[in-house]
Amino acid sequence: MKLSAILVQIDMGSIALPEFQRGYVWNRDQVRKLMRSLYLSYPIGSLLMWETITESAHPRGDSTLSTGTVKLLLDGQQRITSLYGIIKGTPPPFFDGDATRFTGLYFNLETEEFEFYGPVKMQDDPLWIDVSELMQIGAGRFAARFYKSPILEQKADVYLSRVTAIDSIKDRDFHVDTITGENMTVDTVVEIFNAVNSSGTTLSKGDLALAKICASWPEARDEMKSRLTKWEHAGFNFKLDWLLRCINTTLTGESLFVALKDVRTAEFAKGLKIAEHHIDFFLNLIASRLGLDHDRVLGSRYSFPLLVRYLQQQNGHLANHQERDQLLYWYIHTFLWGRYSGSTESVLQQDLNAIRDHDGGLERLINQLHQNRGELRLYARDFEGATKSNRFYPLLYMLTRVWHARDWETGVELTAHLLGRLNSLQVHHIFPKALLYDYGYSQHDVNAIANFTFLTQETNLNVSDRNPIEYLDTFEARNPGAVQSHWIPMDRGLWQVERYLDFLAARRELLAQAANNFLNSLLSGRVPEARPAESILDREAVTIYKNIASDEEDRILRKCQSWMEQQNLPSGEFSYELVDENSKEVLVVLDLAWPSGIQEGKSEPVALLIDEEPETLKIAQSRRFRCFTDIDSLISYIQSEILGEQISN
Repeated sequence: MKLSAILVQIDMGSIALPEFQRGYVWNRDQVRKLMRSLYLSYPIGSLLMWETITESAHPRGDSTLSTGTVKLLLDGQQRITSLYGIIKGTPPPFFDGDATRFTGLYFNLETEEFEFYGPVKMQDDPLWIDVSELMQIGAGRFAARFYKSPILEQKADVYLSRVTAIDSIKDRDFHVDTITGENMTVDTVVEIFNAVNSSGTTLSKGDLALAKICASWPEARDEMKSRLTKWEHAGFNFKLDWLLRCINTTLTGESLFVALKDVRTAEFAKGLKIAEHHIDFFLNLIASRLGLDHDRVLGSRYSFPLLVRYLQQQNGHLANHQERDQLLYWYIHTFLWGRYSGSTESVLQQDLNAIRDHDGGLERLINQLHQNRGELRLYARDFEGATKSNRFYPLLYMLTRVWHARDWETGVELTAHLLGRLNSLQVHHIFPKALLYDYGYSQHDVNAIANFTFLTQETNLNVSDRNPIEYLDTFEARNPGAVQSHWIPMDRGLWQVERYLDFLAARRELLAQAANNFLNSLLSGRVPEARPAESILDREAVTIYKNIASDEEDRILRKCQSWMEQQNLPSGEFSYELVDENSKEVLVVLDLAWPSGIQEGKSEPVALLIDEEPETLKIAQSRRFRCFTDIDSLISYIQSEILGEQISN
């Protein structure tokens, strides 16, 4: 079938895209290579379509389909979408993605190169021509201008042959394999779709499972995204795969997505609502009972598939406050010791098996933690260091909330959402960085977790870079007990910068004692009942700064995430742990990471590391991560190697 005929049939609604296909994911380099291959008459593969009756088709987008039958494009979406956009100058009706990936493509008449428009390189240079313009007006009309240009006229015949070659791409024949027959069910077609795409743009296990669901319930993806948006507004950023896994465990009690293969549409829709309800319950519980009220301090999102299954087995209700608090005790220890770091599916299945028989299930969960860790007790050494203390950052925030630490300036407990421009919670260096560096302390010591606490932004600004020997007494006199409520050793001698390491050692002891007291109280059911709290999902998301090195680093990381979203690229994972596969101990924590690559499965793992120690960089590189230490170099890499853009100065 000629390409021009394919495009006409798309406009007529005779060819469409099935709903279970995900959106457009190609980058500019792939588009450029496709056009070059077509220009040189290289083979680019065949297309696969499924011909079915229009009434049973579930197409992507809202275009009107032809009556009778329609052909759904199974293999070739990225190629046809790119060519439609280049030739028509606009995306096809079923488009879902970033149109800048294929708009603005130019061709150099002399070098025969395809590149995307760059004003510095191409402006006022007649050798660079707009490919979409050529496709729309035809080679003959386009070439007429050659004879009006002194530069182009000399080789007008050569250039004419080249634009004709590009224009003739519209008449390129594509071999089309078509699936037909009454026996071709949606399930069969999805299996074929997965098989033919296995060597193309890599799909995650979740993508494949969701493809099957969307085949019979086209709205499934949008319904799930609406839940993710709701949680995002409350300050929790979850991914589609995560929600799908929660639905899976809710419905099947299994960790692997393959368990969804026999789940019917109505059952899945019901499972989504149930999982949403259970997730809401635990977000509220963890926020009100533990004070972990924001995505960056949540601790272990990968424990949620187990939690929702546990609640489902209880018909949505925990028996009593002891069961509730012991479940929270288990939850805290899952993120302290990296229960779900590494092989998440196998460990999750082990835990799901432990609660299959509800009687004694919670006890078995806790016993499995004991088997992996020995005793579930914290020691002062657990609060040592900076890079290895990431798991203890949510713990420090939690202790601040549950033990009612008070703001030094106001004396107000830091337990509620503190609204207002200057009342967001901020990480505070008790000993300021500049002071410590002036005295020769290492970056590792400066960023020790025992040197951090939480204050309101206003108080943090008031403290600024003052020496603790100067300001701590002032706050203690103003609000007695407020300084001590942050587990600050009250030996004034330890507030001197010369004794900074002794201060860290003393505070680590206090933090370990506070943590053990709270965890033991949870386990025994002795934590006092908190006053009823409003739903975490009904109030404005609290603002806290996650990166323990500086607020500026947090700003950089958020800027990077925002830029990625604007490019329609996957978001990275904050504070990604590289763990020892045997001991499960954290080796390093990467500020922002794409462990499966910017193009999942198609490019190398990437990490953005801001102001990190050389050892962190070394370990990350040993795990084959491509590391960047500033956002500009990361963006340049993505533009040149992922998006395929030409960088113009």
